[in-house]
Amino acid sequence: MDTAYTIGLGNNDTLTRKRASQDYIKFWDEEANNLHWFERWNKTLEWNQPFARWFVNGKTNASYNALDVVSQKNGKKTAILWEGEDGKTRSLTYQELLDYVCRVANVFKSIGVEKGDRVTIYLPMIPELVISMLACARIGAIHTVIFSGFSSQSIRDRVIDSRSKVIVTADGGFRRGEIVKLKQVIDEAVSGLDFVEHVLVYEHAKIPVSKGEKDKRWADLVNGAPEHCEPEKLDSAHPLYILYTSGTTGKPKGVLHGTGGYLVHIRSTFKWIFDIKESDIYFCTADIGWVTGHSYVVYGPLMHGATQVMYEGTLVFPTPARIWDLVERYKITILYTTPTALRMFMKYGDLLPNSKDLSSLRLLGTVGEPINPEVWRWYFRVIGKEKCPIVDTWWQTETGGTMISSIPGLETVPLKPGSATRQLPGISMTVVDEDGNDLPPEKKGYLVAKAPWPGMLLSLWGDDEKYKTVYWSKYKTMYYSGDYAIMDKDGYFWMLGRADDVLKIAGHRLGTAEIESGFVSHKSVAEAAVCGIPHEVKGESIVAFLVLKEGIVSSEQLEDELVQHIRKVVGPIATPDQLYIVSKLPKTRSGKIMRRLLKSVASNEKIGDVSTLEDGEAVDEVRNAFNELHRVIRKNKIR
Repeated sequence: MDTAYTIGLGNNDTLTRKRASQDYIKFWDEEANNLHWFERWNKTLEWNQPFARWFVNGKTNASYNALDVVSQKNGKKTAILWEGEDGKTRSLTYQELLDYVCRVANVFKSIGVEKGDRVTIYLPMIPELVISMLACARIGAIHTVIFSGFSSQSIRDRVIDSRSKVIVTADGGFRRGEIVKLKQVIDEAVSGLDFVEHVLVYEHAKIPVSKGEKDKRWADLVNGAPEHCEPEKLDSAHPLYILYTSGTTGKPKGVLHGTGGYLVHIRSTFKWIFDIKESDIYFCTADIGWVTGHSYVVYGPLMHGATQVMYEGTLVFPTPARIWDLVERYKITILYTTPTALRMFMKYGDLLPNSKDLSSLRLLGTVGEPINPEVWRWYFRVIGKEKCPIVDTWWQTETGGTMISSIPGLETVPLKPGSATRQLPGISMTVVDEDGNDLPPEKKGYLVAKAPWPGMLLSLWGDDEKYKTVYWSKYKTMYYSGDYAIMDKDGYFWMLGRADDVLKIAGHRLGTAEIESGFVSHKSVAEAAVCGIPHEVKGESIVAFLVLKEGIVSSEQLEDELVQHIRKVVGPIATPDQLYIVSKLPKTRSGKIMRRLLKSVASNEKIGDVSTLEDGEAVDEVRNAFNELHRVIRKNKIR
């Protein structure tokens, strides 16, 4: 734990915290008045643990709050400044965005999309991704966005689970100078799925694509569609979106978020954390395929009428200075990125950012994983020139919005490099032991929420029982985050990583079971186990241990084939940095693979208690394979 830095933005609103601590339900009731409601709610919170309904019987619309409210005040204000890897640019005002969203919403209705229907969106980081989401929200359809780096099998699993009626995709996208053929991936993903009625294809990369009977060109339908679409007056609890996140069981979980409570949470937290002003140019580097993109690229900024930069591609291509070029060119004032990205930028040294004019920056933020103090100090010193506060935000797909962070929009507090700071007003977070007892300061334990909050997930799509089991079975009266943490004497939280078997690779959550299932789907693999070990850039890297089927002989060719296989069935993000062929895996007597032992071997750490092992020789087998491989120079399998 490090020296504290006090860098303020001139606010010190202690009343907000006081009101929130006295009565959190009344507090959120008052916050909800900042949203536009067609009909006011008659009860702030209906809590049938573990299911929460916020602003009961209130009627609102996410698209209306994100576009109409702002357009009525200043429709000429720029909403999105888009730039592609190849240097192409676009600009959309709030009125232009509203008109475009209405046209797409009318197209959705014309092809049979109704309130409650699911629409899967598989697009690159282009304005049409935002527009498709808001068009769904306008008519009450439920959007489910899939990160454009996922494979066809991963998409298929998600489309089948949501039973999406319509798929929105593009011919292709651009990444590192290459074209990613998105339509081709979708063709494989939805082959034979009769419930998928239409595939709407936006021409972005201008490459040839197949034309099936379900395919429709975006331009043919959207260009001539009416520019007015009345927003649906939706119940506060109406589902807004499903976002799939990996868990410890192989099947991804469909996290379901509602409308009213979610919007209130996002609107308030965006204002508090980023202290957003009329003159700001905001840039969040997250892909919209992840929850950060939903909450703090789409809904949060737009509800505040912010102008934001949107970028397609990687931030180190075509040169490692690309992100700093963007800051200088657009005079970005708020930069919100990940510790993984910062570690990557750091590797290129101080010369690149110091060669650019970064003086426009006034606030820096991080999200996705804990930031280590060294990176925090580099961000503060080199990028922020020791004048920009850093907001280190902790939250999850399931929480909807930020739960722990410093909040320059409300107060000035000392910042401690590596700490996410304190819980937000109206949020009740703490650290408990195995039995659910509050722990004293500096003691490691499990991070939990002791009370409901507006942005919390409604449930898991189609599986209320799994929702109860995953989040509410460890502690019956508290939400279990699955994270390990410490709270210090000042009430600051320090995150220690996941307490379960979910890996965080470059800020992306991947379930070990999903990756292992991908390996086992190969004809040569009998068993698979993966673990994560610390990585200086990605946060964690994947180490895979595989047991081959009887009669299959290991070879470099097979190992290369296995790496390509996992890239295909799960996605490039799941590529292992290290892969080992072993004859047995360490398991408990009940058959559970002991991944902590694998992690200890891969990290070259001391192995602890092995009394529950079914076969002690398995540890030696894994260790020997690890040592042998490191004695032989082989092709490095880093993505």
